[in-house]
Amino acid sequence: MSLRSGQLATAAGVNLQTLRYYERRGLIPTPDRTLGGHRLYPERAVTTVRTIKAAQRLGFTLDEIADLLASARHLHRPGEGADLQARTREKLADVQSKIADLTLIAATLRAALDAGCDDLETCVATPGCPLVLDRRR
Repeated sequence: MSLRSGQLATAAGVNLQTLRYYERRGLIPTPDRTLGGHRLYPERAVTTVRTIKAAQRLGFTLDEIADLLASARHLHRPGEGADLQARTREKLADVQSKIADLTLIAATLRAALDAGCDDLETCVATPGCPLVLDRRR
């Protein structure tokens, strides 16, 4: 059974522009068309689009997702499955680094609130200002 664009969009929880964008980016294959020009997607396209959206929510870029999808299409070759594991480890390390950065930012902002900083230039010029992390600059 084939799905028209609207049916696929509804089933996958995206809009038509998203489908066309994914198609232009090569994330989903160019669909067959009816004689009237309507796109006809295979049912498995629903899973592909949902997979793309799930990977985006996990922080993968569309370029990274394209690489992962290409790797998945070639899983019949020995060793190809390790690619997802390696990329997931890299993404996790990146997310953990961002969390550490955000934790430092949050702590600094809390300290600025506790210090009563009302004016950025005055606060930064004050010894012990929590907003200045490196006074050498």
